[in-house]
Amino acid sequence: MNDFQPVLRVLCGLLVLFSLCLALPLGVSLLSHDGLWQDYALALLLGVGLGVIGFWPLHRDRRELQPRHGVLLVTMVWLVLPLFATVPLLLVMRHLHAGISFTHAYFEAVSALTTTGSTVLHGIDRLPLSINVWRTFMQWLGGMGILILAVAILPMLGVGGSQVFKAEVAGPVKDTKLTPRITQTAKGLWSVYVGLSLACFAAYWAGGMGWADALMHMFTTVSLGGLSTHDRSFGYFDSPLLEAIAVLFMLVASCNFALYFVAMRRRSLRGFWRDVEVRATLLTLVIGGLFVTALLWLRGTYAPLEALRHGMFNTISLATTTGFANTDYLLWPVFVPLLMLFLSGLATSAGSTGGGIKMIRVLILVQQGMRELTRLVHPRAIKPVRLGNRIVEPNIIFSVLAFMLFYWATILVLSMLLMLSDLDIITAFSAVIASLHCAGPGLGLVGPASTYAELNDFQLWVCSLAMLLGRLEILSFMVLLMPSFWRR
Repeated sequence: MNDFQPVLRVLCGLLVLFSLCLALPLGVSLLSHDGLWQDYALALLLGVGLGVIGFWPLHRDRRELQPRHGVLLVTMVWLVLPLFATVPLLLVMRHLHAGISFTHAYFEAVSALTTTGSTVLHGIDRLPLSINVWRTFMQWLGGMGILILAVAILPMLGVGGSQVFKAEVAGPVKDTKLTPRITQTAKGLWSVYVGLSLACFAAYWAGGMGWADALMHMFTTVSLGGLSTHDRSFGYFDSPLLEAIAVLFMLVASCNFALYFVAMRRRSLRGFWRDVEVRATLLTLVIGGLFVTALLWLRGTYAPLEALRHGMFNTISLATTTGFANTDYLLWPVFVPLLMLFLSGLATSAGSTGGGIKMIRVLILVQQGMRELTRLVHPRAIKPVRLGNRIVEPNIIFSVLAFMLFYWATILVLSMLLMLSDLDIITAFSAVIASLHCAGPGLGLVGPASTYAELNDFQLWVCSLAMLLGRLEILSFMVLLMPSFWRR
């Protein structure tokens, strides 16, 4: 246990930081006079108090975080922070005489922090402004990652912060140095994230949203989270202009934020489009949206312009793992929702705020497949796997293959568990896929016109596990199950 004290020290510090974020809904509650400020204050004091109590006895422990410490810390953060995020949800909903169970509250908190966007709540339009601000603000924090924020601003992560950064950042290539110091890199990524957020807020506000809706939908657009403050999601606004703004920022947020940081430092976007993953991501999203548009038009579902509006918006929303909807797309030809759900697994870049497999892994798998086909014809041919001008190292290829093995095994096991609990195969399979991809709505009982409240407690815990595994990218969790991890 003594070996993991550095992890506990940082975890307690992060709990204090996360609890202080409750100051935002607390301030909104005071300004809106909704009578809920005491609930937020109590939750804030509880989190800060427990964090300080755990941190203080260890504050002199300055041992450097090792790689396995980083893995354990990231896993613990994504398990523990949602636990504390349930406190204001439970207190507020009880205050409103609409109490929810701990299972529902934990599912809602996990969904928010992992930027999944699933919900078990009904009557969202009638909820107080402060609780909707808290739900959407959690998505914004989870988008870029609270650990990367901590690396950027907390001195206690100045030593060993690189291990946390590598464990938290998504994608198979984690060692690319953007700056000499990892703290500078974290600050740079968050500065891009904040800048994009401000631009999104301004665009929504100029497009006709009120300031509160603009703020909360900005939180859930740039984070590719998809929680809305309305039961009808984006259909509430019925505005092609606002939908076009959302599409633009979803496309921007689906790309690697490190490339924006590099472009900002060089004051040039010249190298942005040269990135193979960016081109593949954007082309997949745009071509996928146009393909769905064509199907909706040819099948007579919509007239051409309406098909373009609904096809592009819903395809890009689900494919980027955001999960906004402006209509019930389960009423469309059955192939279309399945295609959109499939695209949610691959149409975001590593280093973006999206979930799923990530496009870079897909590109590596395709290149490796072509390499094996070539070797069948020319056994002695030397054909390295390339991404653009870069040769992909064998250890990265093996890592991607291992990830895909655990990815499909996870889908199979969790889907079987849901079907074992008497859930139909369409709902079970799509709920696992949507949760693992952090995409939000699925098919069947958990489609865009319904909520996950249709599931029982056991099924919600399975989906919560899937969301956490998706955010941790599976391997970080699986390594904790190895006995060798816990040996000195």
